[in-house]
Amino acid sequence: MTALTALLATAALTASSAVQAPEPSLATSSPTGPMELPDEWMTAQRMSDGSTDLSAAKYAKARGEANQLAARTRSVYRPLGERDWTFFGPSDIGGRVVDIAVDPQVDGQVFIAAASGGVWRSADAGATFSPAWPDTWGQAMGAVAMTSDGVLFAGTGEAQPGGGSITFGGDGVYRSTDRGGSWQRVGLEDSHAIGRLAIDRTDEDRIFAAASGNLFVPGGQRGVYLTEDGGDSWRQVLAPPNDTTGATEVVIDPSNPDRVYAAMWDHLREPNQRTYGGPGSSLWRSDDGGDTWQRMTNGLPTDADQGRWGIAVAAEDPQRLYAYVGTALGPFRAFFRSDDGGDSWTQTPVTAGQASQSTFSWWFGKLFVDPADADHVFLTGVNLMRSTNGAQSFAPVGGVHADQHVLRWDPKVPGRVYLGNDGGVYRSEANGAGGWVKATYEPYTQFYTVDVAQTDPSLKVGGAQDNGCNRGYNGVGGPWDAIGCGDGLQTLIHPENPNIVFGCSQYGSCYRSENAGGSPRRSIGAGQTTSQRRNWLTPLQFDPSDPNVMYYAGNIVNRSTDNGRTWTAISPDLTGGGPNDPSGYPWGTITTIAAAPTDGDTLYVGTDDGKLWWTDDLGRSWNEVDAAQLPGTWVTRVAVHPADAKIAYATFSGFRSGSDRAHVMMTRDGGRTWSDIGQGLPDAPVNSVVPTSDGLLLVGTDVGVFLSGWNGGEWATLGADLPQAAIMYLRYHEPSRQLTAATFGRGVHDITVPTCPAASTKLPLRDPGVGVVGALSSCRASA
Repeated sequence: MTALTALLATAALTASSAVQAPEPSLATSSPTGPMELPDEWMTAQRMSDGSTDLSAAKYAKARGEANQLAARTRSVYRPLGERDWTFFGPSDIGGRVVDIAVDPQVDGQVFIAAASGGVWRSADAGATFSPAWPDTWGQAMGAVAMTSDGVLFAGTGEAQPGGGSITFGGDGVYRSTDRGGSWQRVGLEDSHAIGRLAIDRTDEDRIFAAASGNLFVPGGQRGVYLTEDGGDSWRQVLAPPNDTTGATEVVIDPSNPDRVYAAMWDHLREPNQRTYGGPGSSLWRSDDGGDTWQRMTNGLPTDADQGRWGIAVAAEDPQRLYAYVGTALGPFRAFFRSDDGGDSWTQTPVTAGQASQSTFSWWFGKLFVDPADADHVFLTGVNLMRSTNGAQSFAPVGGVHADQHVLRWDPKVPGRVYLGNDGGVYRSEANGAGGWVKATYEPYTQFYTVDVAQTDPSLKVGGAQDNGCNRGYNGVGGPWDAIGCGDGLQTLIHPENPNIVFGCSQYGSCYRSENAGGSPRRSIGAGQTTSQRRNWLTPLQFDPSDPNVMYYAGNIVNRSTDNGRTWTAISPDLTGGGPNDPSGYPWGTITTIAAAPTDGDTLYVGTDDGKLWWTDDLGRSWNEVDAAQLPGTWVTRVAVHPADAKIAYATFSGFRSGSDRAHVMMTRDGGRTWSDIGQGLPDAPVNSVVPTSDGLLLVGTDVGVFLSGWNGGEWATLGADLPQAAIMYLRYHEPSRQLTAATFGRGVHDITVPTCPAASTKLPLRDPGVGVVGALSSCRASA
């Protein structure tokens, strides 16, 4: 027996011994999940400064700075700060829903937790939803639960680490005594993510919280916490085995509130690797209301190759337990059943195919048992998996979107079940066996990009997390139509013909459609273009000086002169090279490309390893910007001034991390020298930049949209009512002055940008002393 196995064995469930947790020496000493592809794109951007901290505290600080800037804008530039954003849509797509609470008193009333979109209320049995959470607060959610007399609790921060997307942290548990009308924070501020809330139905002041902890930083509030005064105070009742382990599940035996079960998960995300399993992953039981706990190991694995656990208890027969676990690297490992309350466990013959976990079991981690039938079990996975024989086998349930997260039965309506997944909310009146009906109004979609038809700004396309490429051609608030893709990434509308639409999935698998996203389609990507590596969001852009010219870039820039039908490589590898091992981070791909509107020979390119390049002879020669001038972090966007090819802007992800690292930089000499013009912006990742022809500069960040003169220097908040979801992409429609923002969790929004007469292209654009304060001053006077 190894030392590790011996230590694990000391925590085995016995009748005579109760322990709080194994010793911290169980911490894993080597990575168990190196990332071989950049499939955590949003996370990788934000950690490209080498930071290991994407904590809720950092975002809270940045939001505080954004709030201060908004207050100053309302005071000094009131017409800017009080402008209204309009929700454009979509209303019918939905987005990732991670928890559901059924109102025990009000028929048909349901509350849901949208992963990065806040808490929502439905009064019509999940058909339509309205906000039940402030737009001005952080939108990351992990859990919701409601007492029998209608007190609603929300645990902030999502407990699932992201794939191509990101899961943002939260700042504790909140309580609402008026069903989401108002909220009060009641503790666990340093928990980062709450995986589950469990209410003792015999004493509803007793509530357990599964605190998952910070995905990026060890320590903090982790494990199982208990309040016995309705949330006013909390105490830790189950400590984690080490400082990278947190609780993801806590379940109360419905027949015996003294018996409580919990699942622990050992996980850490670092800049160049993920460790999504280890010796801390484990199942626990308390028989005295949470005072003491025993680790359950009789019949369960005790080695370190354990990923995320899921556990559920059958209400009809509380001695019946179900559990499943993945491996540390992500695939399904095994399914277990206990018929004696966890004293012993037996592995069932469930296969990896039946489990439908793919290679990312850490994305799901949930089990649900029919409260009226102990043999009727659901396992969340890519597909919704259902067993009617006590988990001896599972089969998929069709008719719903992929990637399942939560099921809840309505105790007032027999056979009614609600489902939350990456596509939103569904309801079944057939006890989950089928007949699923999707919500018709659920405006919490996570967008990566958006584009607007130059011919008509009411025509839009967008790429959404796990919801494909979509076309919003049906007006404000209207339904959007799916037009393909997996995760929807880059989307484009032809500048002169809105029927020509481009859509991209992961790693640059794109298409060209001459039928507004319909068939037939022409593929763009591997086989048509030249590159050894392609980013999760591969850039595809038009040349604004010629609508027949397009650019596509993996690690090499490709150019098309026939509107995407054929392609020619026009650059060498513009990155530092090397994917496919941790030392190759950040994988070496081009992330953004922009052509000058006034000079088709001038291009600017940015990469995931912090490089900037420029060419003024259409790629015959490429010039790398001196690295000493740059922050060295992921280049999120480059843009060229509409009136001068030698003026360009670059935005960067990451935080300043105590340094003077720039978020927005500008060149006035064609890329030779760059200066930081982002001073005064909140310290948060900047994702998009748009210079206007009349001298304004617009940026989209993780904490809002901001405006300055073309030369930077002084910044103001644009608009007062944009929800606090990350702004991933901005698209400006010059003729109408409409700015469109794609948010990650609250859909697509529009605002009209004010006219600022003093910010004119007649100014000496390359004079760094001109156009800073004057532009905003004239906005104040004329807006």
